[in-house]
Amino acid sequence: MKIAVVSDLHLGAGGRADAFGHDDGDFLRFLSFLEGSFERIVLLGDIWETLTGRLPGSPLGELAAARSAHAAIARRFDKSIYQYVHGNHDIAAAALGVPAELSVTADGVRLLFTHGHQNDLVVSHARWLSELGVWVGAWVRRFGFAAAYRLLRRLDSARGGASLDPRTCSFQRWAVNEARLRQADVVVTGHTHIATRAEHGERLFLNSGSCSHGEISFLAIDTRAGKYSVHRGW
Repeated sequence: MKIAVVSDLHLGAGGRADAFGHDDGDFLRFLSFLEGSFERIVLLGDIWETLTGRLPGSPLGELAAARSAHAAIARRFDKSIYQYVHGNHDIAAAALGVPAELSVTADGVRLLFTHGHQNDLVVSHARWLSELGVWVGAWVRRFGFAAAYRLLRRLDSARGGASLDPRTCSFQRWAVNEARLRQADVVVTGHTHIATRAEHGERLFLNSGSCSHGEISFLAIDTRAGKYSVHRGW
């Protein structure tokens, strides 16, 4: 099976706080490319941004506002080729039946898809603090303090302990252990915004990177051919 994976689009309600950063028409052309090249497309969390409203505490309302602001993309994601797994920025989608993980077996390969925020101690033990940080970051963007926002992003990334090095990356170790517990051969994640392919013995770790801030990153999985690759353009 040929599967594409994208994550961390952070499609918001428009304005300076919307971190998506793409022209919607251009991104729709990218989605058309994926639809013509793959049998399934997994949306691996943080597709919508629901934590950056002008007032906190209304994630379902922000989800509706984001879908309205990017209506053509929202309609595209309703097509049957897409499968959606929620993350921590779009956790409101869980109320609409979007799962936290997905297991797929194809051509004898067992794949586990999970956004990865479950490994984030702040998200799992003090979600209010994590969401407050996202909300404050949105206001930093609204005020036009780009340098301060970039610094906040770097600090948040460093806090998570994620890196490209399979020997030292605690996020990779967590994900591979999840795969081991579920007897999966391949574990596919998002969340860190670090596109990665790393072998851990008999198991493979993949991260889809991010399609926010005007960037393009996706995974191409071909279980028939045994090919698993990271792409930063199309």
